Amino acid sequence: MAFDAGMLSAVIHEINEKAIGARVDKIHQPTRDEAVFLLHSRTGTLRLSVNGGANNPKIGFTRIIKENPASPPMFCILLRKHLSGARLLSATQLGFERVAELKFSARDEMGFISEKYLIAEIMGKYSNIILLDENKKILSALRAVDFTTSRLRQVLPGMLYELPPSQNKKNPLLEDFDGFSLSYNRFGTDRPATRFILDTYMGISSLVAREVVHRCTGRTDAMLWEITPQRLWDQFSGLMTKIRNALFRPTLISDDKGAPIDFCFTDIRQYGTDKSVAIRPLSDFCELLDLFYAGRENALRIRQQAADIIRLLNNARARLERKLELQQAELIACAEHQKYKRWGDLITANMHRLKKGMSVALVTDYYSEDMREVTLPLDIRLTPAQNAQKMYKKYNKAKTAQITLTEQMALAKRELDYINSVLDSVARTESESDLSEIREELYNSGYASKMKNYRTEKKAPPKPAEFRTDGGYRVLCGKNNLQNDYITFKLASKSDLWFHVKNRPGSHVVMFCGGDEPSALDYTQAAKIAAYYSSATGTSTVSAAVPVDYTRVKNIKKPPGSKPGYVTYSGYHTALAEIDPDTVLRLKVK
Repeated sequence: MAFDAGMLSAVIHEINEKAIGARVDKIHQPTRDEAVFLLHSRTGTLRLSVNGGANNPKIGFTRIIKENPASPPMFCILLRKHLSGARLLSATQLGFERVAELKFSARDEMGFISEKYLIAEIMGKYSNIILLDENKKILSALRAVDFTTSRLRQVLPGMLYELPPSQNKKNPLLEDFDGFSLSYNRFGTDRPATRFILDTYMGISSLVAREVVHRCTGRTDAMLWEITPQRLWDQFSGLMTKIRNALFRPTLISDDKGAPIDFCFTDIRQYGTDKSVAIRPLSDFCELLDLFYAGRENALRIRQQAADIIRLLNNARARLERKLELQQAELIACAEHQKYKRWGDLITANMHRLKKGMSVALVTDYYSEDMREVTLPLDIRLTPAQNAQKMYKKYNKAKTAQITLTEQMALAKRELDYINSVLDSVARTESESDLSEIREELYNSGYASKMKNYRTEKKAPPKPAEFRTDGGYRVLCGKNNLQNDYITFKLASKSDLWFHVKNRPGSHVVMFCGGDEPSALDYTQAAKIAAYYSSATGTSTVSAAVPVDYTRVKNIKKPPGSKPGYVTYSGYHTALAEIDPDTVLRLKVK
């Protein structure tokens, strides 16, 4: 519950400071659970994001521009109908719940001014976005809740809006010392102090409860009996006073790899000198929410929109891995083909000692140094000469199978490498157009029969990621195999520089230098882009160095009939480049 009631109070305060009186210019619904309002205010255009999904529920400003679907969902159409052109009158937190109420002044179908309300319930799997009329009746909801879903509260058009059921917890903003002490004495001092705060007061996250206890004892696991009521109250009430007085401080908590793990509306001290955790104060809550949720939302969106691609590729990979295992076993069996030729030679050399009907042959092994006697199996239905021919046939069959299996295994391994490269591209997808290009690539690569709902469309030119080095050189990075081929063989000239992470799936990166010799810094930055846009990002720690090959584009060749993105190259050099997200994002052309 990182987005707790305290965080909502901070976001509501930021909305009231920046957006009161702003006009709703546009409304988008880029994903199934998120609505984005473009607000025109005196200070410029603001993007207000309201997410009512179970995975990343939140409300707040954002600077991230997301791609919208070609056809807006029905909920987005209803929001546009009632709120387009409306002005934001107020933003309110209902009690100390994780429920925000946005009040708008809009015009109805007849042109008369009327009030509309947008309710954002930030409550985990029960999150929702609800549109109300001037009488607080429900006009529409992102997620309807009927009697089959909940017996306690229904959310259906035409019903009066009701707050979510109370959890029988106290509002911490209205608490005084007497009430706090009474709850302290009733709770039981043999239990953790954090449990007392979480079970007694609404809207408080585990992080905040641990912070209060830590400021009292220097630990987060202290028992309630270790802290006096007055001491605990001093820290608890001090934090509530900050919320009442809007003394907020956006704080991001990251791990040692730089990945966000939590956030808070106030400063956090409980991690002390722990080097595996980084505490970072930020300028505003817009930046905080963007940094924390951007990666999570993108990963969730990709999982939803690319589920068919991932399922197709995983099935193909599993099938190829099973096929390779069987072929490897057959290849091991075929490796014994020389013994059949040897047996045939021995039967032929000892033909005078053998007769039809014998089940075994005791023959002299002329291949051994000691000329020892060996026993060979015979088919009693065949003559000695026919048994020898049978051995030679087995030898020829195994020899041919060994050659064929080796070729088939090489093809299967190349296909497996291709599938892994596409899966790596899917993991780094940034937009729906990128996914469309991957679908087109798979369709053209022979997966048409497995993509029953795919329809070819006229596509716009691929849009690879673009960067600009500090030396001013333009750098393009392919986000999938179609883009890789496009920038390497269509856009780049023979004298440009080409980069790729060594011996693993990754993007083609081209620095357009026109034959110039860029500085060492430009080389390093292009190599960092290639390292970041590769499978090494998911397996290595931030700042880890990975090998990156680089050469001129004239040394890049595409074998005839090869899969998209597959190339061979020569005359290359290898450098170690750090996985440096900060530098890569700074160089990216917005």
